[in-house]
Amino acid sequence: MPQGKLFGFDLAAGATTTLYNPAGVTTTLTLSLCNRSAGATTVRVALAVTAAPAAGEWIEYDVFLPPSGVLERTAIVVGAGQFLVARANDAGVSAVGFGFEE
Repeated sequence: MPQGKLFGFDLAAGATTTLYNPAGVTTTLTLSLCNRSAGATTVRVALAVTAAPAAGEWIEYDVFLPPSGVLERTAIVVGAGQFLVARANDAGVSAVGFGFEE
């Protein structure tokens, strides 16, 4: 059962990125989005049935992330076959997930 850091990404500006898609396991994780840039940005996070989230699957939407700011979401449960995705309007945002697979 993997535990600890599950993924880490440098999000591309304006692109929806699949962060995690467990196969055959359920995962409980904390997601941290960190703005490494000197300018503010906005971010989105979805828990979806595909890599392209529908309108009703976003759990964070255009959340303001100040310079050096962090958005942290805890106790996200990602089921087998679900997609955890994120998007940042600008470059310089890290997405790190840590937790455990069951």
